[in-house]
Amino acid sequence: MDDEFELYDLRVDVVAPAGAKLYCGAKVGDYFELHGEMLKLPPGQGFSIYSLAALLPLLPAKQRVTHANDWMSSDGEVACPDPNCPSRFRITRQGKRKFSHAAVTAVTLPKGAS
Repeated sequence: MDDEFELYDLRVDVVAPAGAKLYCGAKVGDYFELHGEMLKLPPGQGFSIYSLAALLPLLPAKQRVTHANDWMSSDGEVACPDPNCPSRFRITRQGKRKFSHAAVTAVTLPKGAS
């Protein structure tokens, strides 16, 4: 039985208008990547837990293949949760990565699933 599925790798970049003062602790150009469930930060760079909290509900949906007309396919920027901060977080889908159901959960697939 084929138990593979694919998820997009994601890259989340901090973007803001030129010269904007950011209050969330980020700098334009800061980023992280998401490979499956693993969040990858560049060495020496942090990321605000409040900004991350605003992004977390969207990331699993953005990793999955969606219909071309679904807003999750077209909309890629999330506002900073601080209403006084002009930064945004741009979510970009990267290449797809294959996963095995059996490698990521102890729950077995129902009989006949493929």
